Amino acid sequence: MGASMPVLDAQGLHKSYGTRTLLKDVNLTIVRGEKIGIVGDNGAGKSTLGKILAGADEPDLGTVHRRRGASVSYLAQEPHLEAGKNPLQTALGGLGEWLDAHVRYDELCGQIAGETEEKALESLLAEQERLNTLIDTLGGWNCEEDAARILGILGIVDLTQDVATMSGGERRRVALARLLISKPDLAILDEPTNHLDADTVEWLEDYLTNTFTGAVVLITHDRWLLNNVVQRTLEVVEGAVHSYNGGWEDFLIAREERRAQQGRTEANRQNFLRKEIEWLRRQPKARGGKQKARIGRAEAAIASAPQGDQKELNLNLAEERLGGNILEARDLTVSIAGKDLLTSLDFQLVKGDRIGILGKSGSGKTTLLRTLLGKIPPGSGEVIFGKNTKVAYLDQMRSVLDDTQNVYDAVTGGRPSVTVGDTAMSSYSYLKQFRFEGDMLRQKVGGLSGGERSRIALARLLLSTANVLVLDEPTNDLDVMTLGALEELILSLKGAALIVSHDRYFLDRIASSVLALDGEGNAHHVQGGYSHYAIWRENFQKAKRAAKSKIKAAAQTSTGKGRSRASPTSKPTKKKIKLTYAERIELSTLPEQIEKETSLVSELEDKLADPSLYVERREECAKLEAACLDAKTSLEKLEVRWMELEEKQED
Repeated sequence: MGASMPVLDAQGLHKSYGTRTLLKDVNLTIVRGEKIGIVGDNGAGKSTLGKILAGADEPDLGTVHRRRGASVSYLAQEPHLEAGKNPLQTALGGLGEWLDAHVRYDELCGQIAGETEEKALESLLAEQERLNTLIDTLGGWNCEEDAARILGILGIVDLTQDVATMSGGERRRVALARLLISKPDLAILDEPTNHLDADTVEWLEDYLTNTFTGAVVLITHDRWLLNNVVQRTLEVVEGAVHSYNGGWEDFLIAREERRAQQGRTEANRQNFLRKEIEWLRRQPKARGGKQKARIGRAEAAIASAPQGDQKELNLNLAEERLGGNILEARDLTVSIAGKDLLTSLDFQLVKGDRIGILGKSGSGKTTLLRTLLGKIPPGSGEVIFGKNTKVAYLDQMRSVLDDTQNVYDAVTGGRPSVTVGDTAMSSYSYLKQFRFEGDMLRQKVGGLSGGERSRIALARLLLSTANVLVLDEPTNDLDVMTLGALEELILSLKGAALIVSHDRYFLDRIASSVLALDGEGNAHHVQGGYSHYAIWRENFQKAKRAAKSKIKAAAQTSTGKGRSRASPTSKPTKKKIKLTYAERIELSTLPEQIEKETSLVSELEDKLADPSLYVERREECAKLEAACLDAKTSLEKLEVRWMELEEKQED
């Protein structure tokens, strides 16, 4: 019974902006622990609904009842964070009562140390005991450690930086950490996967599914996330909210069934109208009461416009003839600010390639694209462009857009007509395909939403002539209809494409191969889409764990009194050694080096796991994190070298 208890109930919600109605008579109940997804086109009212449910906005009509004592937290697309606080302080700010109790407990410790009067001391000790119990109830004494851990997982390593100086993406990740740490009864997340890499999105998916116990409302275009997390999907369309059981794929099937039913209803309505109009035309002007009633029904049917779904969007690109050589990287080092992000990269782009690029934040995805396009010089190596290669580039920041321009000029340059592929059309017709018409054409770009800016950048890009598409996070803020059209465009390309994306569903559909950057200077090229890459990664990690176990066993043997036959330094009895003298010396020393580096990693991880670090020595956190990362990198290089020499010896 407790599991089905409502945490929130909304009835009769209406919301309009000017003449535009976003929500009309919306009814919604969310029960405890339920996972809900909200989908719909850009501008349909998804974020508005989320804000109203969270209490961040008010409906024009209707009510929202939250269960007494229930906590509701909201992740906005542009969260407000208090300046002057660091990420850890901000994240812990979601634990209001816990934080107040913790601050008061620390104050009491100081007062107790200086109190000499027995009665006053007893009172202070009693309050301290009460606070100790309260802190245990509210999450215990490890909240700071948990906060630092979650911030680290979300890519926030410097816990001393003022949040006001952070980028928009970093601020969103801090706000997400604050929400997750607060463990609300209902979490409403508006586009939570924007600015997260694919690995972190996977972690968030697992956390929401297996760890987070509250109810969740996900406003997202991430179809993979919807498939794997939500139990119910809400579609916002033309002011109405339709509910479907299941995730993204279940929603698609059920929606088509609803649309088919609507089609049958509309066919019946049209048939009724035809008969009524024919009857009206046959009747004399003088009509009785029954006739007037029938006329009223016919007029009402005529006045009720059928509910229409958004027309399908078709995207086209004028493609140049492609030569034999397109783009090639030879022994390429990708660097930024003197730091090498990728080394010894070799790959060739050929006709029909659609290479999806993914990796952790900071692994060098965007820098790789900019290096390949000649916007920044390589650290070493070379990039070779084909004679006929023409690139259309969409950067992640949509920096090609001028915020002072209006929509019409930003896309068309003020031209009355444009050419798309081989087709000439009016600029108004072209912009209407991207759902820009009427007053919106004169709206300034700087005042548009993220999804609207992405559509404008895409509309502008497709007016160019190219044979290679280079797209950096093209799916950010796009609605599913535009995503589907973009997927069809990429799949129909005669040329080639390089696409950086964290959207696993998107990559699974469009990528012919995946270039995965591991953040340690390496790139792994895997054939197939994201699902193929996920299988490869699992097998690769298993192999690494097996190799690590083998190395550990070898290291333990080599440091013992005697050496077993499994020792990496023991001589094979039947196989010819093909190592040079220097390599044999190197191989004999590697187990000891690996053991030392393993001990160092373990020591640093133990320090980072110490709760007192985040309370008493916060300034050491960033330094320890960096040292641990360096030690892990060094350990992996030693392990890889050991395996290389072992394989060479056994050949």
